[in-house]
Amino acid sequence: MLENVVTDIVNWLKKQVEETGVDGLLVGVSGGIDSAVVANLIQRACPDNSLGVIMPLNSDPEGMEHARKVIDNCGIKGMTIDLTETHDVMFSQIKKNLSNEFNDEKGQLADANLRARLRMSTLYTIATNYNYLVVGTDNAAEWYTGYFTKYGDGGVDILPLVDFTKGEVRELAKILGVPQEVIHKKPSADLWKGQTDEAEMGTTYNKIDAYLKGEAIPEEDKAIIERMHRNSAHKRDPHPQFRRS
Repeated sequence: MLENVVTDIVNWLKKQVEETGVDGLLVGVSGGIDSAVVANLIQRACPDNSLGVIMPLNSDPEGMEHARKVIDNCGIKGMTIDLTETHDVMFSQIKKNLSNEFNDEKGQLADANLRARLRMSTLYTIATNYNYLVVGTDNAAEWYTGYFTKYGDGGVDILPLVDFTKGEVRELAKILGVPQEVIHKKPSADLWKGQTDEAEMGTTYNKIDAYLKGEAIPEEDKAIIERMHRNSAHKRDPHPQFRRS
Protein backbone atom coordinates (compact mmCIF):
# COMPACT_ATOMS: atom_id res chain seq x y z
CA MET A 1 0.00 0.00 0.00
CA LEU A 2 2.84 2.41 0.79
CA GLU A 3 4.17 1.94 -2.75
CA ASN A 4 1.17 3.96 -3.95
CA VAL A 5 1.79 6.52 -1.21
CA VAL A 6 5.24 7.25 -2.65
CA THR A 7 3.60 8.26 -5.93
CA ASP A 8 1.05 10.38 -4.05
CA ILE A 9 3.77 12.24 -2.11
CA VAL A 10 5.82 12.85 -5.25
CA ASN A 11 2.75 14.24 -7.04
CA TRP A 12 2.02 16.43 -4.00
CA LEU A 13 5.57 17.78 -4.08
CA LYS A 14 5.23 18.57 -7.78
CA LYS A 15 2.00 20.41 -7.01
CA GLN A 16 3.73 22.50 -4.31
CA VAL A 17 6.40 23.53 -6.81
CA GLU A 18 3.81 24.44 -9.41
CA GLU A 19 1.52 26.35 -7.05
CA THR A 20 4.27 28.38 -5.39
CA GLY A 21 6.09 29.18 -8.62
CA VAL A 22 9.49 27.98 -7.40
CA ASP A 23 12.05 26.18 -9.50
CA GLY A 24 12.77 23.20 -7.27
CA LEU A 25 13.17 21.63 -3.83
CA LEU A 26 15.93 21.44 -1.21
CA VAL A 27 16.50 19.41 1.97
CA GLY A 28 19.17 19.24 4.65
CA VAL A 29 20.62 15.73 4.63
CA SER A 30 21.83 14.60 8.05
CA GLY A 31 22.54 10.93 7.47
CA GLY A 32 19.31 9.96 9.24
CA ILE A 33 16.34 8.09 7.84
CA ASP A 34 13.86 10.98 7.62
CA SER A 35 16.08 13.26 5.54
CA ALA A 36 17.12 10.27 3.43
CA VAL A 37 13.48 9.56 2.56
CA VAL A 38 12.82 13.22 1.75
CA ALA A 39 15.96 13.40 -0.43
CA ASN A 40 14.69 10.47 -2.47
CA LEU A 41 11.20 11.92 -2.75
CA ILE A 42 12.28 15.39 -3.92
CA GLN A 43 14.68 13.83 -6.44
CA ARG A 44 11.74 11.97 -7.94
CA ALA A 45 9.59 15.09 -7.93
CA CYS A 46 12.26 17.40 -9.40
CA PRO A 47 15.01 15.25 -10.95
CA ASP A 48 16.93 18.22 -12.34
CA ASN A 49 16.06 20.79 -9.67
CA SER A 50 16.51 19.15 -6.29
CA LEU A 51 19.35 19.57 -3.82
CA GLY A 52 20.57 17.83 -0.70
CA VAL A 53 22.68 19.97 1.62
CA ILE A 54 25.06 18.37 4.13
CA MET A 55 25.91 20.70 7.01
CA PRO A 56 28.58 19.25 9.32
CA LEU A 57 28.99 20.98 12.66
CA ASN A 58 31.38 19.07 14.92
CA SER A 59 29.42 16.14 13.55
CA ASP A 60 29.81 12.41 13.90
CA PRO A 61 31.96 11.36 10.89
CA GLU A 62 29.82 8.25 10.38
CA GLY A 63 26.70 10.38 10.09
CA MET A 64 28.32 12.56 7.45
CA GLU A 65 29.44 9.45 5.58
CA HIS A 66 25.85 8.20 5.65
CA ALA A 67 24.63 11.59 4.37
CA ARG A 68 27.00 11.46 1.41
CA LYS A 69 25.95 7.88 0.69
CA VAL A 70 22.28 8.93 0.68
CA ILE A 71 22.98 11.67 -1.84
CA ASP A 72 25.08 9.42 -4.07
CA ASN A 73 22.56 6.60 -3.81
CA CYS A 74 19.47 8.59 -4.81
CA GLY A 75 21.18 10.68 -7.50
CA ILE A 76 20.23 14.05 -6.04
CA LYS A 77 22.60 16.99 -6.45
CA GLY A 78 24.65 17.55 -3.31
CA MET A 79 26.39 20.41 -1.53
CA THR A 80 28.38 20.52 1.71
CA ILE A 81 28.55 23.62 3.92
CA ASP A 82 30.71 23.21 7.04
CA LEU A 83 29.19 25.30 9.85
CA THR A 84 31.66 24.37 12.57
CA GLU A 85 33.66 27.59 12.54
CA THR A 86 30.57 29.80 12.20
CA HIS A 87 28.95 28.08 15.17
CA ASP A 88 32.06 28.20 17.34
CA VAL A 89 32.54 31.94 16.81
CA MET A 90 28.88 32.76 17.42
CA PHE A 91 28.38 30.56 20.48
CA SER A 92 31.65 31.63 22.10
CA GLN A 93 30.61 35.28 21.78
CA ILE A 94 27.24 34.54 23.36
CA LYS A 95 28.86 32.68 26.27
CA LYS A 96 31.41 35.45 26.72
CA ASN A 97 28.71 38.08 27.09
CA LEU A 98 26.66 35.96 29.47
CA SER A 99 29.81 35.30 31.52
CA ASN A 100 28.81 34.21 35.05
CA GLU A 101 25.14 33.97 34.10
CA PHE A 102 25.73 31.12 31.66
CA ASN A 103 23.84 27.99 32.72
CA ASP A 104 25.73 24.84 31.67
CA GLU A 105 22.67 22.58 31.68
CA LYS A 106 20.40 24.94 29.76
CA GLY A 107 23.38 25.99 27.69
CA GLN A 108 23.64 22.54 26.13
CA LEU A 109 20.05 22.80 24.92
CA ALA A 110 20.57 26.39 23.77
CA ASP A 111 23.65 25.28 21.85
CA ALA A 112 21.73 22.41 20.26
CA ASN A 113 18.99 24.82 19.18
CA LEU A 114 21.57 27.23 17.80
CA ARG A 115 23.02 24.45 15.65
CA ALA A 116 19.57 23.65 14.24
CA ARG A 117 18.88 27.33 13.57
CA LEU A 118 22.21 27.85 11.83
CA ARG A 119 21.34 24.95 9.56
CA MET A 120 17.91 26.45 8.88
CA SER A 121 19.47 29.81 7.98
CA THR A 122 21.91 28.06 5.68
CA LEU A 123 19.15 26.17 3.89
CA TYR A 124 17.08 29.31 3.35
CA THR A 125 20.05 31.26 2.03
CA ILE A 126 20.73 28.53 -0.53
CA ALA A 127 17.02 28.11 -1.29
CA THR A 128 16.64 31.81 -2.02
CA ASN A 129 19.60 31.67 -4.37
CA TYR A 130 18.04 28.84 -6.40
CA ASN A 131 14.37 29.81 -5.88
CA TYR A 132 13.68 26.48 -4.17
CA LEU A 133 11.37 25.47 -1.33
CA VAL A 134 12.92 24.15 1.88
CA VAL A 135 11.42 20.72 2.54
CA GLY A 136 11.08 19.55 6.14
CA THR A 137 11.74 16.07 7.48
CA ASP A 138 9.50 15.88 10.58
CA ASN A 139 7.41 12.74 10.88
CA ALA A 140 4.15 12.31 12.84
CA ALA A 141 5.92 11.28 16.05
CA GLU A 142 8.23 14.30 16.02
CA TRP A 143 5.43 16.69 15.10
CA TYR A 144 3.07 15.47 17.82
CA THR A 145 5.69 15.51 20.57
CA GLY A 146 7.32 18.73 19.37
CA TYR A 147 10.64 16.97 18.99
CA PHE A 148 12.07 19.60 16.68
CA THR A 149 13.64 23.01 17.13
CA LYS A 150 11.36 25.99 16.66
CA TYR A 151 12.78 28.01 13.75
CA GLY A 152 15.43 25.29 13.38
CA ASP A 153 14.58 21.98 11.73
CA GLY A 154 10.97 23.10 12.26
CA GLY A 155 11.62 26.16 10.08
CA VAL A 156 10.63 24.86 6.65
CA ASP A 157 8.20 25.53 3.81
CA ILE A 158 6.50 22.16 3.43
CA LEU A 159 6.25 18.89 5.39
CA PRO A 160 5.72 15.75 3.29
CA LEU A 161 6.19 13.20 6.11
CA VAL A 162 4.18 14.76 8.94
CA ASP A 163 1.29 12.30 8.46
CA PHE A 164 3.52 9.21 8.72
CA THR A 165 4.72 7.41 11.86
CA LYS A 166 8.40 6.61 12.30
CA GLY A 167 7.63 3.00 11.43
CA GLU A 168 5.93 4.06 8.21
CA VAL A 169 8.89 6.28 7.32
CA ARG A 170 11.09 3.22 7.78
CA GLU A 171 8.89 1.29 5.33
CA LEU A 172 9.03 4.17 2.85
CA ALA A 173 12.81 4.11 3.15
CA LYS A 174 12.88 0.44 2.17
CA ILE A 175 10.66 1.09 -0.84
CA LEU A 176 12.86 4.00 -1.93
CA GLY A 177 16.10 2.03 -1.58
CA VAL A 178 17.64 4.01 1.27
CA PRO A 179 20.92 2.37 2.39
CA GLN A 180 20.42 -0.32 5.05
CA GLU A 181 22.83 1.26 7.53
CA VAL A 182 20.74 4.44 7.47
CA ILE A 183 17.46 2.57 7.93
CA HIS A 184 18.67 0.63 10.97
CA LYS A 185 20.81 3.23 12.80
CA LYS A 186 19.69 4.80 16.08
CA PRO A 187 17.84 8.06 15.33
CA SER A 188 19.88 11.12 16.26
CA ALA A 189 19.56 14.84 15.56
CA ASP A 190 23.38 15.18 15.78
CA LEU A 191 23.03 17.92 18.41
CA TRP A 192 25.94 16.78 20.60
CA LYS A 193 28.32 13.84 20.80
CA GLY A 194 26.50 10.59 21.54
CA GLN A 195 23.07 12.22 21.40
CA THR A 196 20.13 9.98 20.41
CA ASP A 197 16.50 11.00 20.00
CA GLU A 198 15.03 8.30 22.21
CA ALA A 199 17.44 8.86 25.10
CA GLU A 200 16.65 12.58 25.04
CA MET A 201 12.88 12.06 24.85
CA GLY A 202 12.74 9.37 27.51
CA THR A 203 10.55 7.10 25.40
CA THR A 204 10.79 5.26 22.07
CA TYR A 205 9.47 5.93 18.60
CA ASN A 206 7.70 2.56 18.69
CA LYS A 207 5.74 3.66 21.75
CA ILE A 208 4.95 7.07 20.25
CA ASP A 209 3.78 5.38 17.04
CA ALA A 210 1.60 3.01 19.06
CA TYR A 211 0.13 5.92 21.03
CA LEU A 212 -0.69 7.82 17.83
CA LYS A 213 -2.44 4.72 16.47
CA GLY A 214 -4.57 4.46 19.61
CA GLU A 215 -2.84 1.38 20.97
CA ALA A 216 -2.16 0.73 24.65
CA ILE A 217 1.28 1.68 25.97
CA PRO A 218 2.73 1.87 29.49
CA GLU A 219 1.32 4.73 31.56
CA GLU A 220 4.81 6.13 32.13
CA ASP A 221 5.41 6.49 28.39
CA LYS A 222 1.91 7.86 27.84
CA ALA A 223 2.57 10.57 30.43
CA ILE A 224 5.86 11.53 28.75
CA ILE A 225 4.25 11.75 25.32
CA GLU A 226 1.28 13.79 26.53
CA ARG A 227 3.54 16.15 28.48
CA MET A 228 5.73 16.70 25.43
CA HIS A 229 2.66 17.39 23.33
CA ARG A 230 1.31 19.97 25.80
CA ASN A 231 4.63 21.70 26.29
CA SER A 232 5.31 21.97 22.55
CA ALA A 233 1.97 23.44 21.46
CA HIS A 234 3.70 26.76 20.76
CA LYS A 235 5.85 25.06 18.11
CA ARG A 236 2.87 23.89 16.07
CA ASP A 237 1.07 27.24 16.40
CA PRO A 238 4.02 29.60 16.69
CA HIS A 239 2.34 32.99 16.37
CA PRO A 240 -0.30 33.77 19.01
CA GLN A 241 -1.85 37.07 17.99
CA PHE A 242 -3.52 39.71 20.14
CA ARG A 243 -6.83 40.85 18.68
CA ARG A 244 -8.60 44.05 19.69
CA SER A 245 -12.08 43.59 21.14
